[in-house]
Amino acid sequence: MSTEIKSTELKTDEMIINMGPQHPATHGVLRMLLTLDGEFVKHAEPVIGHLHRAQEWQGQNRTWFQYQALIDRVDYLSGMFTSWAMARSCEVLDECEVPERAEYLRVMVSEMNRISSHLLWLGTYLIDLGAMFGFPFYPFREREKLLDLFEEIAGQRMMFNYIRIGGVQRAPNDAWLKRLKAFTEEFDDRVDEYEAIVTENPIFLKRTKEIGILPISLAKQYAVTGPSIRASGTDMDLRKTKPYSVYPKLDFDVHWLDKPEGGDTWDRYILRVREMRESNKIIKQCLDMLPTEGEISGKKQNAGLRVKAGEGFASVESPRGILGCYVISDGKDKAIRFRWRNPSFCNLSVLSELLVGSPIADIMAIFGSIDVILPDVDR
Repeated sequence: MSTEIKSTELKTDEMIINMGPQHPATHGVLRMLLTLDGEFVKHAEPVIGHLHRAQEWQGQNRTWFQYQALIDRVDYLSGMFTSWAMARSCEVLDECEVPERAEYLRVMVSEMNRISSHLLWLGTYLIDLGAMFGFPFYPFREREKLLDLFEEIAGQRMMFNYIRIGGVQRAPNDAWLKRLKAFTEEFDDRVDEYEAIVTENPIFLKRTKEIGILPISLAKQYAVTGPSIRASGTDMDLRKTKPYSVYPKLDFDVHWLDKPEGGDTWDRYILRVREMRESNKIIKQCLDMLPTEGEISGKKQNAGLRVKAGEGFASVESPRGILGCYVISDGKDKAIRFRWRNPSFCNLSVLSELLVGSPIADIMAIFGSIDVILPDVDR
């Protein structure tokens, strides 16, 4: 007796679920409202604001000197860059001349901070993908060495308050410089170790290749910056396209990928790996070119610190992209207005486009690849 098997169409119903804000892999207090059709995302809406701390409002209700100590919290993994953006905007307005020695120190500690930020991203990204055994701790081995150096020169391991309006907080001693040089000499070998484990790992390739493709046109529409847009086919990097500080005196490359169809999550991974190597190259040059003598600040640091009346804006290339600070002053002890241009906010916005059509298992692989810091979004 023959049995006739009739093909039936699989019917699924849409389901709306919340991912976060308690989800441990959302890199902070983020809620994602997902509309699913079976295992696939039909609509994604990031819901932000859970971490709002009124950083701009605080800038208008604290003295210039006080606010310098608060802005490291805007992006807690890149405190050197938030301090630098604020300092540069005030220096543009105040027409303050920063000593050359201080400029080299700013570049040096900021590139150290870029490496430490990328190292933390790399370790946590692998955890997002399920690599719980062993590797996530490799990047933290080198990151701890950088945090020790930060602690010695700035007094803190995360909220540095090292870069000040007019210069930097203090000059390093010879022992500190020797330890940093030793780090730079071994770091490229450590990056080789990361790549040997990860870059061509078949499981990693399966989770990242052809996943979360970001076309350059879409990235520009959402004002995406940093490694995420350079992985999609542009060489936009303020250190080269709009040079500042002593970057024009340094020999380094801006890494980007010629990807007309758009970069995927693997491309965004390899861009950050290459950026770490380039930052190490910059630090080596700064160590060689750093003036041994000279002032480290062009403005006296005290509680009576003031900035001339007017408007100022400046931006820097942070680990997540273009970080800008706009300020209005009336010449008194407090600013009238502070406004931040945060790269994580724009980079997060494109997530609603990247996730559509992807299976739910790829959500964290895609989200983690754009490297968002939630305090940087909410401020």
